[in-house]
Amino acid sequence: MDYHETRLPYDRRRDVLWRTLCESYFQRLVGPDACVLDVGAGYGHFINHIRCARRIAVDRWAGMTRYLAPGVAAHVRDVTDLGVIDDRSVDLALASNLFEHLTHSDGALLLGQLRSKLRAGGSLVILQPNYRFAYREYFDDYTHVSIYSDRSLSDFLVSNGFRVVDCRARFLPLTVKGNLPVRPFLIRLYLALPWKPLGKQMLLRAVPE
Repeated sequence: MDYHETRLPYDRRRDVLWRTLCESYFQRLVGPDACVLDVGAGYGHFINHIRCARRIAVDRWAGMTRYLAPGVAAHVRDVTDLGVIDDRSVDLALASNLFEHLTHSDGALLLGQLRSKLRAGGSLVILQPNYRFAYREYFDDYTHVSIYSDRSLSDFLVSNGFRVVDCRARFLPLTVKGNLPVRPFLIRLYLALPWKPLGKQMLLRAVPE
């Protein structure tokens, strides 16, 4: 059994979450003519719901292709190899729960490639566990190899040629697993709160320098 059958089986609640996140947060960052890249796309929860002219999903997991919506260009390959994507062609790149699975050297390699793929004015959004608040659960996932907090990830981005323009140390709860209800109106309410109870996932948006 692979990772997606043990640690990360398909869960419809994630689709509800990401559809609402796209409608309530991410869509404002994306114009109708934009090209959006989902790095480490997994089940395609983000890329399937964002509205734009061109959507690209990259993941080394071949099972990704079964879940992607029509019109999403799929590339089954390691995320550190983005050679199939034209330079200066991407307006927004998203990496959700990805960098903690990469070594620092692979993370730096990925950031270097993303810098070349982003257009002028384009940005990278990273969403992932914040070790400062999720240290008890961080290594429950046996594939986590790198530790990041909002502070260390900000420094890592800067050291690899990015400027952080938005840093939200508590953006979302850690997971949809458990007994918390996953409803669109509750997600929208949570995003609007000035304080984030149980917030253990961080969000950073950065632009190339």
